[in-house]
Amino acid sequence: MHQVLLSVFSCGGWVLVNMISGACLYLLCAPFVPLRESRVRKLLLLLTFTGSSAMVIWVGDNNLLFTLPVFLGVFWCCTQGDRVGRLSVGLIFFCLIMSVCALLDTYLIFLRSYDLITRLVRPVVFCLLYLLSRSRLPERPVHLPRRLWKLILGLSAMHLCALVAVVLLTYQKYESMLINSLAMNQGLAVLPFVLLTALVLLQAILTLADHEELERTAQLAMTREVYYQGLQREQTQIRTLRHDLRNHLTVLSGLLEQGETRRATAYLEEISGSPALRGSRRFCENETANAVLSSKAETAQGLGLTADFQISLPRDLSIADTDLCALLGNALDNAIEAAQDAEDKTIRVRCRADKGLFMLKVENALTGKEKPDLSTTKPDKSAHGFGLTGMKEIAARCGGSLEAGPVDSRFELVVCLPL
Repeated sequence: MHQVLLSVFSCGGWVLVNMISGACLYLLCAPFVPLRESRVRKLLLLLTFTGSSAMVIWVGDNNLLFTLPVFLGVFWCCTQGDRVGRLSVGLIFFCLIMSVCALLDTYLIFLRSYDLITRLVRPVVFCLLYLLSRSRLPERPVHLPRRLWKLILGLSAMHLCALVAVVLLTYQKYESMLINSLAMNQGLAVLPFVLLTALVLLQAILTLADHEELERTAQLAMTREVYYQGLQREQTQIRTLRHDLRNHLTVLSGLLEQGETRRATAYLEEISGSPALRGSRRFCENETANAVLSSKAETAQGLGLTADFQISLPRDLSIADTDLCALLGNALDNAIEAAQDAEDKTIRVRCRADKGLFMLKVENALTGKEKPDLSTTKPDKSAHGFGLTGMKEIAARCGGSLEAGPVDSRFELVVCLPL
């Protein structure tokens, strides 16, 4: 019976079983890194997961050295987004797959039905990993800033080193019983740790992504709060002016009866200059854009800058409010900061949604301090310089583009996103 089952698997049934492992790994990977739209590349990634999860590898096997560059190369070609993030996730999944394969092939080899058991246990393990994680996985790929991806990359490189050390450095272990015994004990201690570390890193990515989303939501809420506080102040001023209107009319009537037309005119100009009569400026129908633009316009005015805004956005946009807030807020923050040091204090903002595209263009005068790579010029680089990087990540995640640089003695930032 055992030989019959093995022959079935050797003829093609084992391919189907391994495809189950590959499919589970594919579904587990998709929420962590954006995949290419090409069906061929998606199929290639699925086959790569299938082949790597079916690989026979054990402690002391040098196949790991040849598998790593192939796996990462295919993973790189089939994914998109932040380069550091793609490399980090690729290393994590490679270590996860290889640790499971090494554990099964090394420590189940003494069983009578070793081939059959290992082929059946692999899809069970990977299916369990996916099913246990499915409720926690987001609907779309996670978004992390570059600084956090660098942290994940450093941690993933550490557990890759542990995997490589326990598998490759004992390559000729069979020449000595002592070395063989030591290698087996090391593998039994390190390989489960590598597997657990990979799972912890995936959980850490999800936790950090949730934290970043909360921060973006808090930023949007703060901007909206400032906007609505301004509206409340204006309503209070209007109520005060309405309450005092009778007194103002009495004063004006008295001045005109006395022939004090100049004083009456001056009094009228004083009343017309009241913030309550100026009212709030509404830039467009979209409330999130209004909140951000009103806040930044007030900041620019307070710094003596001229803000030239032409905005045409509908009430509802397919762009997430947090992304819209980040795009407008970071673009205007950078422009305001640069305009303070420039002779030309004018900031021009053009934004519209038309023909299925969201288009944003922000202009300000060059200060002469800009670096060719557009990195921050502030001394504390650990706390600054993430605005433009974050905007690029949003543009890439939404399938759009971002271009920034000097054009005709002015600095221009242009964002184009499909709606």
